[in-house]
Amino acid sequence: MLPLPMHDKRLHGIRGHPRRADPAIPVASPRHRAARRAEIDVAVHGLARQSAKIETALSLAPVSFPKDIGAIISAMTSVMRLLIRYCARLLLALGSVAAVVGAAPAGATALRLNQSMCHAVSSLDLSDTKLPELRFSCTGAPEGYQQASLWLHVDMSTLPAPRGGAALMVHHSRFDRLAVAFSYADGAVRWQQVRQGDYGMHWRAGGQILFEPPERSAPLTSVTMRFDRLASHELIRAHLLPASESSMQAAGMAAAVGAALTLLLVSGIYSLSLAVAVRRQYLAWQAAWAGAMLLWGTIWSQIHLALLPFMAGTLSAQICTFLSCLAIALATASAVTALDRSGVPKRWRHVTLALGLGVGLAGIPLAMMRSGDIDRWADLLGLVILADLAAVTICLMAAWRRGSTEARDFAAAWGLPMAVLAFINLVDVEDGFWGGGSKLTILIAATWQALWLSAAATRRLSQLRVERDRARLAEAQARELARRDPLTGLPNRRGFIESVSPLLERAREDDLPAALLLVDVDRFKSINDVYGHDAGDAVLCRIARRIARWEGPICTVARLGGEEFGLLTIGMDGIVLDRFAESIRREIAACDHSETIGDRAVTASIGVAEVRPACDFQRLYKIADEALYEAKHAGRNQVSLQRLAGADVPSADRANREAALR
Repeated sequence: MLPLPMHDKRLHGIRGHPRRADPAIPVASPRHRAARRAEIDVAVHGLARQSAKIETALSLAPVSFPKDIGAIISAMTSVMRLLIRYCARLLLALGSVAAVVGAAPAGATALRLNQSMCHAVSSLDLSDTKLPELRFSCTGAPEGYQQASLWLHVDMSTLPAPRGGAALMVHHSRFDRLAVAFSYADGAVRWQQVRQGDYGMHWRAGGQILFEPPERSAPLTSVTMRFDRLASHELIRAHLLPASESSMQAAGMAAAVGAALTLLLVSGIYSLSLAVAVRRQYLAWQAAWAGAMLLWGTIWSQIHLALLPFMAGTLSAQICTFLSCLAIALATASAVTALDRSGVPKRWRHVTLALGLGVGLAGIPLAMMRSGDIDRWADLLGLVILADLAAVTICLMAAWRRGSTEARDFAAAWGLPMAVLAFINLVDVEDGFWGGGSKLTILIAATWQALWLSAAATRRLSQLRVERDRARLAEAQARELARRDPLTGLPNRRGFIESVSPLLERAREDDLPAALLLVDVDRFKSINDVYGHDAGDAVLCRIARRIARWEGPICTVARLGGEEFGLLTIGMDGIVLDRFAESIRREIAACDHSETIGDRAVTASIGVAEVRPACDFQRLYKIADEALYEAKHAGRNQVSLQRLAGADVPSADRANREAALR
């Protein structure tokens, strides 16, 4: 093993004399060495705390951090990158479709009350054939129709004649029945109708109901719509457009809605899986919001009617109202819980969450309303939504000023949806997007928000993963530094004790002999005195490289301090151990130190303690130390070995009693 690229020239031996003071190299006292080790321990614990903090940032719940969470996040990050590429292309296609369908087609006419439509109110039992007897008013607002029938009449002579015939597109709303009468110049009237819960050929994607007049030789003179039990005339959105363009509008609307719902589905699944993997609360709220928007978009666009035809009409409109309010509440919770508590004043957090909860709860009675002043309640809810948006904006700005990354990401993600939501609450855009109006606009804005938040969460968690890996690597390096001798690169006493423990445990379990060899360089102080500390360090490094060759599965080596080295091996006894110790002595004596100390020979004395079964390290070290003492007093450059059976190894209590008697 190569020495680490840093040198500590201040270590002393376990025995022996302090080295000669060198004016260029400060000599440390035992107190200084202890202080340095304490500094290393503090660094290790500090890095461990840093790693734990990063893991806590990745995991909100007070549970142990999964060991494979890095692999999970890495895999999810890779998957998300592929999904982002796919979603970016899909979003580009969605934008293209939106640009195409955003403007009204040539010849399309929005039908508005008291402008192009006149109104009349009748009882529910009035027959459709009584249409010629009705008297329509083209001024004022209709009243008393919520439990009756509202008739809306369009005189085709007052409108531009559509090329290739006309088609009527009506946005679905809360009514029991919608009947449409196409009147012709020859007096013929052709009726078409839809009812709530009766899904049929007239229903189209994007929340639209299409009525196409039969082709006849006589020109179309008027169109009359009859709504039974309509909740509010403010909810009516109708267009006359060329029949040739109705199919193109339906296809464009279906493509836009399908792309938006696909992106919401991908984002919702990813956010949910990420919330489960890293246990972050705001990701769970974000996944719930994406799910609510996905469900709302599916029901509003009427895609679900192919499987659930009984939901056509009023029931779908009521569920959409509740889901839209619920989505605002979930989005508010996601934004607020993503921000650090210290970054947002407690009062604003509570106010914002209360406003979001209020919007969510208000959706329940508003969804159930079929009569009453539903328009006034809708306007009041719009004001509460604007207040909620303002509160969320204040929270994001407050956290952003304090350096919150989450606030920056949410501000970028919420920018477009908040602007859209505020705009549609102030300006009527229902006639845009071929009747999709605000609903399609919100769906596209929500898709942008979902994709941005998913990408931001991926980027943030990737950064945390990198920071955590760096902290773990630095912690491992610091721990390794604390276990390694900085001069020779061999394990130090601490690292040696950590590595011998499993070897001794294995020897005890398998009934193997264990041996500790203490190697002490002979007359090392004189080398320092004559040639200097740099030469002494070079000698130690060369001997350490020679000793490091015996490191293996059954043998561990270390520099225990100063000029003393240690080797612990298991499975060797008798003549094999004798030859092993003797080979170490010869190898050390054969080291070439001519570059540093000329032709002076450097030898070592070795004390060997062999026991079977293995005992603990402290007692084994004491026996080896006694053997090394004998080798030194016998003339140095030799091996002294003590073999003891398990019964002969003194226990700790016995050793204490013998010491007391002495």
